[in-house]
Amino acid sequence: MGRAIRTEDDARRLDAAHAERTCASCGRRMPASADTDTDTKWCSDACRRHKLDDTDRTLERTIDELLDARATTSSICPSDAARAIGGEDWRDLMEPARRAARRMVARGEVEITQGGNVIDPSTAKGPIRIRRPH
Repeated sequence: MGRAIRTEDDARRLDAAHAERTCASCGRRMPASADTDTDTKWCSDACRRHKLDDTDRTLERTIDELLDARATTSSICPSDAARAIGGEDWRDLMEPARRAARRMVARGEVEITQGGNVIDPSTAKGPIRIRRPH
């Protein structure tokens, strides 16, 4: 029996199947496996229902603007973005601000830190800071 010869398309599909992906809504890493559809955008039904809305996009822009206004080595707290657009109801925007930061990490635009160390945003618990990559 001969070995199957892989084409470049086969190799690309295999690479895509094992490539790490992030949820388009919450920005968390999604497990990659050969069984999983490579076009999957959401990590859960809740994220698929939420998708992205104007508030999510506004939070991302606000994070960008706040970081642009600071020294390149400075960081911000997600609450800074939440307060900038949420007024008195800013606390309701804390988790959406963290999701916005995780999506930005997935695109390579920012880093999430704790205690000055870059951490994995998918598993971060507790207070975080957002900064530009160094």
